[in-house]
Amino acid sequence: MSTCEALLAWGREELGRADVPEAQLDAWYLLEECSGMSRAAYFLRCKEEMPPEKERIYREWIRRRTERIPLQHILGKAWFMGMEFLVSNQVLIPRQDTEVLVEETEKFLRPGMRILDMCTGSGCIVLSLLALHPEIQGIGADCSGEALEVARKNAQKMIREGKISPGQIQWIQSDLFSEVTGTYSLLVSNPPYIPTGEIEGLMPEVRNHDPKIALDGREDGLYFYRRMIREAGRVLEPGGRVCFEIGHDQGRAVEALLKENHFAETKIIKDLAGLDRVVTARSRGI
Repeated sequence: MSTCEALLAWGREELGRADVPEAQLDAWYLLEECSGMSRAAYFLRCKEEMPPEKERIYREWIRRRTERIPLQHILGKAWFMGMEFLVSNQVLIPRQDTEVLVEETEKFLRPGMRILDMCTGSGCIVLSLLALHPEIQGIGADCSGEALEVARKNAQKMIREGKISPGQIQWIQSDLFSEVTGTYSLLVSNPPYIPTGEIEGLMPEVRNHDPKIALDGREDGLYFYRRMIREAGRVLEPGGRVCFEIGHDQGRAVEALLKENHFAETKIIKDLAGLDRVVTARSRGI
C-alpha cells in the first residue's frame, strides 16, 4: 500500500510524462474524488496509507487519463455554473467559457418567459438558467437521442436536489427547429462551430472523445448559425432575443448573418481571454 502523498506524487509524474495539460491539478482532482478527502483533510492525513481498493481505482484512473481520456469522462461528471452535471461521451463536456453565454443570457430573462435551448447536449445551459431563474420555463432540443438521455438525467437530478421544479423543463428531439412548436421569448444555443478541417488539430481530449456531431460546424463553422438565424423567425416572439456561443474569430461573421436577417441590437461579447465568445441580438419580428 502507498501513502496518499506518495500516490499523488506518482499520479502527477505519470500525467506529466504523458504531457497531460494541468497534470498536477488533474492528479489532485482524481485523488480527491477517489479518497473523498478535501484538500484540508489531505494535509492532515497525507502520510496515511490509501486503502488497497481505492489505490487500485486511483491508479486505473491515472492510467486512463494518460490515454487522454477527459477527466470529466473518467469521473462521469463536470462542474458548470457552480453545479454538478452528469456527462458521457454522447455530449460535449460543459466548459467554463460557456458560462459567459449563460451570464449574458441572464440579462434578458424576465418572469414568465419561455426559452429554447437549441443543441442542448447535456442540458447544462438551459438547466443552469432555470435553476438561477425559477420563474421561467425552458425547452431543450437536440438531434441526438443519446444526448437527450443525459440531459433528462441531469434534469431529474436537479429536481431531486430542489434546484428546479418538474414543470420547468421539457425535451424535444429535433433537427434544429423541425419538431419545435410554439414561440419563445429567447433562443440560446452553443451549436457545433468548429470548421471541419480544424477538428483534427484539436486536443486529443476533444478530438477523440467529444462527439463529432457536437463539434463539426461544416466547412467554415457557420452552417448551424446560418440555419438557425434564417429559421428563427418562426419560433421567436416579435422582439425575441438570440444568444449564441461562437468561435474565437466568428463574431463579425455571425453578427453579419444576424443583420442580413433583420436582427437588431447585435452585440459581440468577449471572454476573459479577450476572445469573441458570445453574440446577442433582438428580432425585429419581420
